[in-house]
Amino acid sequence: MTTAWSRRAVLAGASTAIAASALVAPAAVRAAGPGAAGPGAAGPGAAGKPQPITRAERLARIARVQDLMQRQGIGALLVESGSSLVYFTGVRWSRSERVTAAVIPARGQAVIVTPFFEAPSVSETLAVPAEIRTWHEDRNPFALIAGAVREAGGQGAIAVEQTTREFIVEGLQREGSFRVVSGAALVDACRRFKSPAELALMQSANDITLAALREVHGAVRAGMTAHDISALMEAATTRAGATSEFAMVLLNEASAYPHGSRTPQAVREGSVILMDCGCTVEDYQSDISRSWVFGEPSVRQRKVWQTVRQGQDLVFAAARPGVPVASLDAAVRAFYEKEGWGPGFALPGLSHRAGHGIGMDGHESPYLVGSDQTPLAPGMCFSNEPGLYIPGAFGIRLEDCWVMTEAGPRPFTPLARSIDDPI
Repeated sequence: MTTAWSRRAVLAGASTAIAASALVAPAAVRAAGPGAAGPGAAGPGAAGKPQPITRAERLARIARVQDLMQRQGIGALLVESGSSLVYFTGVRWSRSERVTAAVIPARGQAVIVTPFFEAPSVSETLAVPAEIRTWHEDRNPFALIAGAVREAGGQGAIAVEQTTREFIVEGLQREGSFRVVSGAALVDACRRFKSPAELALMQSANDITLAALREVHGAVRAGMTAHDISALMEAATTRAGATSEFAMVLLNEASAYPHGSRTPQAVREGSVILMDCGCTVEDYQSDISRSWVFGEPSVRQRKVWQTVRQGQDLVFAAARPGVPVASLDAAVRAFYEKEGWGPGFALPGLSHRAGHGIGMDGHESPYLVGSDQTPLAPGMCFSNEPGLYIPGAFGIRLEDCWVMTEAGPRPFTPLARSIDDPI
């Protein structure tokens, strides 16, 4: 979000938060090695349906962020509607001009501020003990937020979750002289390390997406449009019991542009079909890409596909605890340049980062890109997607999500075998 506070202060606060966090990944993640809890371990057809995040786990999250706040002299954390509000409180609510937010104090119980007529609906998903304070349409919600902040110890800094909209921060500051700082490091220090329960939900989401891709792969016919194939993917995902988040289909020349083109395309002999799809299971997301050719691939298509598949292997080979995430992008980019692609982000080549963090949001920090020096640690989850794109011709992207363990990276899904057997 755009903020009025000092960038230097935010960065200083971020580094302090992470240094002070002393957070350790769950033992189950630290001990797991590659294949220790392989694909399908917690998904459909396994021992049972993955369970939602429990009340006890959410309370532990609140306790964790409160400990961080106490160490840093922060009085409270303000969290607007969104994935972080779900993460800490369970409250699932869409953003609008009417404010719904939580004030999580450094000590004590959270306060939820919401419109009076929305309180019954908001309380349906509230999963932790919290006081709900309501405001009528002709009243000021920021006065309620400010009051909760003062009770929490408003003389200290007030941290604001990083996606909170500016008008809410401005409204809070109109109600008093609060020292506002970014809450990004506080929230990231909690959310970036996935628990066994979170990993089970992500495993299920990835299992469903891969199974749906396998079904769609066998159903593609000549003449189909991107919309036709996307509809098949969404239907297959829904039948499996997940919520389809996105089912992007790029055909022919459109596959050369990572997020597609408006030019209509249809499947024909020799078409490159690039699918980038994800779903949500109990708030946790998947993100998988597969590319193949309808009919017989050309020599060039095979070569590019195999190069991308090698690129994925190099990303995994570079992933070790303590290594900066930037080095994973660097490893695949150096290989691509040796193969004649690029250099750097130039096209034809890899024009985007090699991957991103993932969890409750499809894109989370840290990011596998040269500007991110975050050290890898067990419990962090990412995508691995080093594509290659040739403008005017085609593109190939393969993408699998993975969790970092002490023994190395563990993918949630089996990697693509070949351009002829991509799922």
